[in-house]
Amino acid sequence: MGPALLFAPADRPERYAKAADRSDAVILDLEDAVAPGAKAAARGHLVDTPLDPDATMVRINALGTPESGLDLAALACTRYRTVMVAKAEDPDAVAALAGFHVVALCETAAGIMAAPELARLPNVVALMWGAEDLVASLGGTSSRFADGRYRAVAMQARSQLLLAAGAAGKVAVDSIYADIPDLAGLGAEAEDAVASGFGAKACIHPGQVPVVRAAYRPTDADVAAARELLAAAEAAGTGVFAFNGKMVDGPILLHARQTLRRATL
Repeated sequence: MGPALLFAPADRPERYAKAADRSDAVILDLEDAVAPGAKAAARGHLVDTPLDPDATMVRINALGTPESGLDLAALACTRYRTVMVAKAEDPDAVAALAGFHVVALCETAAGIMAAPELARLPNVVALMWGAEDLVASLGGTSSRFADGRYRAVAMQARSQLLLAAGAAGKVAVDSIYADIPDLAGLGAEAEDAVASGFGAKACIHPGQVPVVRAAYRPTDADVAAARELLAAAEAAGTGVFAFNGKMVDGPILLHARQTLRRATL
């Protein structure tokens, strides 16, 4: 799966195929994107408008709510087996989703604190965080400053989730960028996500997908430099050596290998 994930409202079936075509994976959203009165129809559309299950996940409502039970009943009539659990907090409830690959969406204070335990569950394949729901769960009003920078609490939650996912060997998905016209801001945030170790970033508009893909795709110069460095390491035959005036050791070589891996996405 590539790095650009695109949300699509589950009550808009005419957008399903378009979202799938324009992204690396589509997230059919039964939760926030669908008004309460439209959720039943959205579940029907989910069943009646199939996509490739290998490139599709479904965001269900928070576990323990009546809506999530109805979501899971609808999923039983489809081939979709990857679910994004909104407001994931309870490891036992997530573990009970037998037969599903789960993306645990940690978007409350309790969810962020539970992230390490959620990440260790065998059926959890990835963790994602949500900034605005998190701040709302704390009684706050905004996750960002006026210039687009995250507030300290959001940055801490983002880092905690990334560390929890990494410690368990799971993929970390970065939160959405809500200012749709601000592609420069999105690009800077996506580049930081790449450099920090996030495996993917969620998008809310098709126009954001190329920006995220570009951030994850190394330049030709980056690829050439990585190959040169790895070739030098093979020639040196030692654990630590100097290259272009800089010390090179295991972590630096791993960065180079990851650059080459991203070049194939």
